[in-house]
Amino acid sequence: MTIPATVTVLGVGSWGTALALLLARNGHTVRLWGHDPEEVAPLRQERENRRYLPGIPFPAALTAGTDLAAAVAGVELVLAAVPSHAYRATLTQLRSSLPATAGLAWATKGLEPGSGRFLHEVTDEVLGEAWPTAVVSGPSFAGEVARGLPTAVTVAARDVNYARRVAARLHGSNLRAYTSPDVIGVELGGAIKNVLAIAAGIADGLGFGANARAALITRGLAEMTRLGLAVGGRRETFMGLAGIGDLVLTCTDNQSRNRRFGLAIGQGETAAAAFAAIGQVVEGAATAREALRLARRHGVEMPITEQVDQVLYHGQNPRQAVEILLARDPKPEGA
Repeated sequence: MTIPATVTVLGVGSWGTALALLLARNGHTVRLWGHDPEEVAPLRQERENRRYLPGIPFPAALTAGTDLAAAVAGVELVLAAVPSHAYRATLTQLRSSLPATAGLAWATKGLEPGSGRFLHEVTDEVLGEAWPTAVVSGPSFAGEVARGLPTAVTVAARDVNYARRVAARLHGSNLRAYTSPDVIGVELGGAIKNVLAIAAGIADGLGFGANARAALITRGLAEMTRLGLAVGGRRETFMGLAGIGDLVLTCTDNQSRNRRFGLAIGQGETAAAAFAAIGQVVEGAATAREALRLARRHGVEMPITEQVDQVLYHGQNPRQAVEILLARDPKPEGA
């Protein structure tokens, strides 16, 4: 049995709340932190997150607040689940309060908007490289984790012993946590799958059927792997939970906001209308641009990602984007 600990979760969205619920059910004392008093007050009063996870009550061991210094005082682990665009600012705010004995992990999926940096690079820049850090990723919809449905994730860290420590906190009767030393591969898989889920959603929104969806997923995995290997990831990572596992999940189920966003685009909605209807961050939209820049820096071809970027930022017609992909010259499948 894992010895109970005090853990802080940063971010009161669906994923942060689901992780806080999981950790509290695993026997830990959990402090859920959010920066907006108007968002946090209902959580404290109603003892559930009715906006994102209605009907799932908070265990007694889970509390919510807005005082970051108080939230992290004396904790063993800080787990960030904020959007990628807020990650650097959150760490900058955290820096002066993080206890010397605490480690950091993040369950944020994406590249930093504007810079295209991996989140472990942002972490090293803001906090320095002395802190123990890990990334949590894998096929895991927040609603299913919150409801206690069976889930498996990967925890990656440069220090395998720290990966095991974080995994032990998450591991429980309904969640299995595996470990990996491939931080870059796990981060990249979690970022690129959101872009590919938008592509799959667009194809389905256009009515192109299951064959097209399967092709997009399979060829999407190929381009994810090409880029991953070019930046230092391991091939086996992309064949695992943080690669094909998360890719299949987000491309095939409408719990994925990235897939729903793509569906709306394929059905003729504007990006602005699709964003408004979803009401949460769609990480793949910003990641498409950053992933394409990263691919070009490394000389990697990513045709699906390029067409998503064209649709979102350059006025490309969604149907024409899919037709461009289908019209590409025949080539060996392994290429």
